[in-house]
Amino acid sequence: MKAMFLLAAIFLATALSACALSRGNDEPVRSYVLEIGEGGEARGTDRSRPSNLPILLISLPQPAPGYELQRMAYELVPYEIRYFATSQWVDSPARMLAPLIMNALESSGEWGAVIQLPSVLRGDYRLDLSQVALVQEFTQQPSRIRLALRAQLTTVFDPRVLGTRSFEILENAPSEDAYGGVQAAQKVVEKLLVELQHWLQGCLQGGQVAHC
Repeated sequence: MKAMFLLAAIFLATALSACALSRGNDEPVRSYVLEIGEGGEARGTDRSRPSNLPILLISLPQPAPGYELQRMAYELVPYEIRYFATSQWVDSPARMLAPLIMNALESSGEWGAVIQLPSVLRGDYRLDLSQVALVQEFTQQPSRIRLALRAQLTTVFDPRVLGTRSFEILENAPSEDAYGGVQAAQKVVEKLLVELQHWLQGCLQGGQVAHC
């Protein structure tokens, strides 16, 4: 069993290395986006939303080192990042996440408004997101996508930290290639948005410090 896994790992490493070095050919570069489906946790609407809900300011998510560009990252061994040669994101993972997080929180019904920083508008709370990493890990079979980020919620008028949490979402890829990672990435983003909303709700509710 171990021998079969070793042979599979060697074959996969060879195939991925060839893919990463094949830009000398005329193979086109494929660009992919992060998207989420309709529905999910969305509940509130402009008509039903109370007027006294707090306003949330969100800073632009900051990438972890190695994930600043639109290059699609993968790992064959722990701690070593490589990049696909003919597959990439349309933008960096951190920048692609920004509108998805904004839209999810706006439609959650928990906020009077969700405002992207920088802005001259004042808010009640501020959400900072950092250390965003999105990578396909071939260190196991099947490979999996890992999405990680750090979130911090603070008050604005009397600045204090309400809570800090590191998120890590994993999802197995349906195929052992870049597109399999793209498919799994859509699922980890959906899971992240749900977990982020639940965490923020816990931070805002009195007596729920353990959830924040």
